[in-house]
Amino acid sequence: MDAVPSKRILIVEDEKDVVDLLTLNLRKAGGFALSTASDGTAGLTKARAESPDFIILDLMLPKMPGLEVCKILKSDPATRHIPVLMLTARAEEIDRIVGLEFGADDYVTKPFSPREVVLRIKAILRRGNAEETHDRLSAGPITIDPARHEVRVNGKRIDLTSLEFKLLRTLMQRRGRVQERDRLLNEVWGYESMIDTRTVDTHVRRLREKLGKAGDIVETVRGFGYRLREK
Repeated sequence: MDAVPSKRILIVEDEKDVVDLLTLNLRKAGGFALSTASDGTAGLTKARAESPDFIILDLMLPKMPGLEVCKILKSDPATRHIPVLMLTARAEEIDRIVGLEFGADDYVTKPFSPREVVLRIKAILRRGNAEETHDRLSAGPITIDPARHEVRVNGKRIDLTSLEFKLLRTLMQRRGRVQERDRLLNEVWGYESMIDTRTVDTHVRRLREKLGKAGDIVETVRGFGYRLREK
């Protein structure tokens, strides 16, 4: 029986103790091949050269900040598919929003639990490999073509991150039914335990903004979660 190939993870972090902590726990978890870079410029070069399966990216880096690295990677068709988990010592909401806006798949604030980071990485990789329906969906002026990973509003293409796309598709598939935040965290993000439901709120807000006037089709159900309005 063939061994399952290792997932290649690139850690871009300038703090040696953080790199050591992540390396130790990822090796202990098994199934990962690791490489590292200690500044943003080297991280960007390695990401392009190695095309890893996953990138752990610190926000505050020498030579080039993590947000800039993330923005460049997510705007390049050759690297935009690589999931990015951002690390930062700053917990401000604005950092979270900007990181997600640039296409980061998740966000962890230092000090973090190494076990939680490993669980988040596995969840993100798992959802990337999940079987997905390729049936077209439509709601009002919004259409989704999963096979092409394409969303259009009134015929105009809208650029969404992979998580925004999956969130919209999930809401459209369950149109009219309320989706609780923790259920969305489980089914869209792949988290098996409650982490931070503000992540859902941040993505919904960004999704509405990108959909423009059509964004009001996503309703907030106070105290519960969200649903796609039935027309």
